[in-house]
Amino acid sequence: MIRRLIEIYNYRQMLSSLVLTDLRTRYKGSVMGFLWTFLNPLLLLAIYSVVFSFIMRQNIENYPMFLFCAILPWTFFSSSIQSCSGIILRNSNLVKKIYFPREILPLSVIIAGVINYFFGLVILIPSLLLTGIHINISLIAFPLILFVQTLLVLGVSLIVSAMNVYFRDLEHIIAIVLQAAFYITPIIFPISMVPKEFQMYFLLNPMTEIIQAYRNIFYYGTMPDFAHLFLYLLYSFIVLVIGWAIFNKLQKSFAEEI
Repeated sequence: MIRRLIEIYNYRQMLSSLVLTDLRTRYKGSVMGFLWTFLNPLLLLAIYSVVFSFIMRQNIENYPMFLFCAILPWTFFSSSIQSCSGIILRNSNLVKKIYFPREILPLSVIIAGVINYFFGLVILIPSLLLTGIHINISLIAFPLILFVQTLLVLGVSLIVSAMNVYFRDLEHIIAIVLQAAFYITPIIFPISMVPKEFQMYFLLNPMTEIIQAYRNIFYYGTMPDFAHLFLYLLYSFIVLVIGWAIFNKLQKSFAEEI
């Protein structure tokens, strides 16, 4: 793995180019272009706030911000995995014509996703302050939470991007699974609303603890549960190692399968 990481580092210029291409083409041709990077989270926030605050009567103080703290990391998670599921096939000409570490393709999507997440924070943090939620020292835990999530996203993305080359219905299945996962992750509701006998099943979903950790530092102004977070760090690392192994095994025949 170390040798592979060194090789990816040697192709860092290609990686940077792919990240920039992803960011530039995401809204290419649209009238407002790059502004959609900021408008997307705002529109999602507006829609979910109306639906769950007024129509479904969620009685949570400052519910829009409660929701926004969870929507941003979930969007990073779901959009990265969905995009990575078809990344090898979308770059089939590149894969067939030149040699490069194939991991660069899903990695570029995830780096672009992290950058977009930071753009979302440009909206989130001022919104929190404007609605009376104060940012405090708990924010220092943000890099650790993001690191745990990024490892998880990368591991899952390596698996789905490689397997989709051989089983092309997987991309569509992933979309359905992610839609279902949205409702079994405490995004639109706190985990405390789940009956205690069922909470353990929700905690099997790693995004449950990650979402709660983000909400702790942004919305509640408290430190995350570091014991749980380090447990999920180990979990995410295991997923990454498994994903890396599967990707490296399957990538040998990418050119032939494409």
